[in-house]
Amino acid sequence: MEQAAIYLVPALGIIGLIVMAIKSAWVTKQETGDKNMMELAGYIADGAMAFLKAEWKVLSYFAIIAFILLAWSGTLVETSDWIIGISFLIGAVFSAFAGYIGMNIATKANVRTTQAARTSLKQALKVSFTGGSVMGLGVAGLAVLGLGSLFIVFYQMYVVSAGAGVNGLEMEKALEVLAGFSLGAESIALFARVGGGIYTKAADVGADLVGKVEAGIPEDDVRNPATIADNVGDNVGDVAGMGADLFGSYVATILATMVLGREIQSADNFGGLAPILLPMVLAGLGIIFSIMGMAFVTVKDDNGDVQKALNLGNWSSIVFTGIASFFVVQYMLPETMVIRGYEFGNMDVFYAIILGLVVGTLMSIITEYYTAMGKRPVMSIVKQSATGHATNIIGGLSVGMESTVLPILVLAGGIYGAFEFAGLYGVAIAAAGMMATTAMQLAIDAFGPIADNAGGIAEMSQLPEEVRGRTDILDAVGNTTAATGKGFAIASAALTSLALFAAFVGIAGIDAIDIYKAPVLAGLFVGGMIPFIFSSLAIAAVGRAAMDMVNEVRRQFREIPGIMEYKAKPEYDKCVEISTKASIREMIAPGAIALITPILVGFAFGPEVLGGLLAGVTVSGVLMGMFQSNAGGAWDNAKKSFEKGVEIDGEMYYKKSEPHKASVTGDTVGDPFKDTSGPSMNILIKLMSIVALVIAPHISEGNHSEPTAEKIEVKKEIKMENGKEVITEIKKVIN
Repeated sequence: MEQAAIYLVPALGIIGLIVMAIKSAWVTKQETGDKNMMELAGYIADGAMAFLKAEWKVLSYFAIIAFILLAWSGTLVETSDWIIGISFLIGAVFSAFAGYIGMNIATKANVRTTQAARTSLKQALKVSFTGGSVMGLGVAGLAVLGLGSLFIVFYQMYVVSAGAGVNGLEMEKALEVLAGFSLGAESIALFARVGGGIYTKAADVGADLVGKVEAGIPEDDVRNPATIADNVGDNVGDVAGMGADLFGSYVATILATMVLGREIQSADNFGGLAPILLPMVLAGLGIIFSIMGMAFVTVKDDNGDVQKALNLGNWSSIVFTGIASFFVVQYMLPETMVIRGYEFGNMDVFYAIILGLVVGTLMSIITEYYTAMGKRPVMSIVKQSATGHATNIIGGLSVGMESTVLPILVLAGGIYGAFEFAGLYGVAIAAAGMMATTAMQLAIDAFGPIADNAGGIAEMSQLPEEVRGRTDILDAVGNTTAATGKGFAIASAALTSLALFAAFVGIAGIDAIDIYKAPVLAGLFVGGMIPFIFSSLAIAAVGRAAMDMVNEVRRQFREIPGIMEYKAKPEYDKCVEISTKASIREMIAPGAIALITPILVGFAFGPEVLGGLLAGVTVSGVLMGMFQSNAGGAWDNAKKSFEKGVEIDGEMYYKKSEPHKASVTGDTVGDPFKDTSGPSMNILIKLMSIVALVIAPHISEGNHSEPTAEKIEVKKEIKMENGKEVITEIKKVIN
């Protein structure tokens, strides 16, 4: 039974990859449109691949250096091994490949969505969402296959070969080496997210400021030299970057739960492995239920509600996962378990999983409210655009700040409730439950950039207005789903970081983080500062690259006669080159902060101060991520409201009106918020926690002695009350 459960996990990952391949083949077979559409799509695909090659070249140097350092460090302590370096490389390669899968299908699906939009909204949604599904299933399938397969190898290598128990040092060693896989995934995710975010927003800001504001031409006009770079950016940032991001989140969540699961004393039918295997089994089953949910995403005609269709698919996959988790938990876990003196049962674990699913759903609903067109927050920004650019900025900032209140209350309630149910394992398994439907979440997220590109190709190809109208419907929904996806990712990162934090405390051999100690309090403040300097570097990088882009677009309008009359073709490659070079150059500093800071603090001041640093980063980073992502999403849809036409104080306003120009300014400010620094926060806090977990054995204050099994002693006391015997059971945890 133990062996069957272990091998089930990678098998479920393989099923996801097989379905991914089938969907990918279907997308590829769809019609691509006329020669002009294919030429434009070719420019986008070539630019995206050129960026990935340049990024991979730089990251390969980083990966080799990190491999050498990790392999060397693995030989210095008893609870690690040089193979952690190999594990790191595998995680890095899988993360990069996950991003490539998404980008490759997105650059194929975009033009096919445009062609499908010439027929109907239903067919356009089918093509774009199937393209997103390839991304979701590829990321989830690779994560489950990679993590499950490596766990089998390391479990056999360290635990079975030694004839050891699940709760011993051998299992700790296996999981410590497996942490290298997560570190590799998160490291690549951070660089991919930051680099891709800088790329896409430099191009977007440059295209908007010169094209829409100065020249007065549409957003994706073929005459705009930056428009190809803008569409390339949608793929490298919102698709490849997001794919690597959620791949890392997925792996980190499962790993954190496994590390805490090792500490549970469990008399189950899986040799004590059940708490460790459960998060992997949930992730694998989540792939199956995501595939089922994808079947519900469709509309009947052009009047169909696309957002409703996506919500139906999402909620159905969540419900399926919740129902299945009841039977899985009942089957795998015993009635009573103990972790760090906290006793709980298998139904408590089930309640924690359900709570995680509820928290994830609520986060999506709240984020949708704050960023969707027609809702109060976005309409407040629309109204403030009527009085100018400054009031638009003020309105967007206030909406972003307000949008942190409800999500934080939901998140805090989820953490408290999950802990009450099953201790720290409850918090971790709640995050694993939330992330179980990652394939579906990412399919919905990746559908947005595909629809955005499809609209751009329709505009550049000068297709009929009805085609652009259909792609605009998909694009507007895509903006909202992108925002809700980021809210979901940040919430999962908060829960995952808390679980990683708990795992770090255990391995580092410390009992608590005492903020009454001055060094720990100092670490807390420094940690709270890091998301701010990280955001500053990312946003400033976008600003510098955007200035170069603006100057280049102005130069081409000035020096190449005939562009505005469609008689000359802009030099698209020059703008693509600017974004590529800027993003590769500028992504290094933010990435270095995330990787080096915990190492310096940990070795210089010890694990308790490092714990304070992690606490500060987590709280500050979650708030910054929510604020920036939601403010940017609200600004974007405020701008799109004017493009559809919006009423303010009884008067209708459309494109090129003064309020619309103010909304473009707000959207330009919000672009690096929502697509560069904001979504990078969740990777920042998880990556720093994983680095701390990896170095924990090296800075440990404990002796890593073999843990003794925790047992529950039950005593019965018999008392006489009112002439009757009353029996009281007293349970006590003994070591």
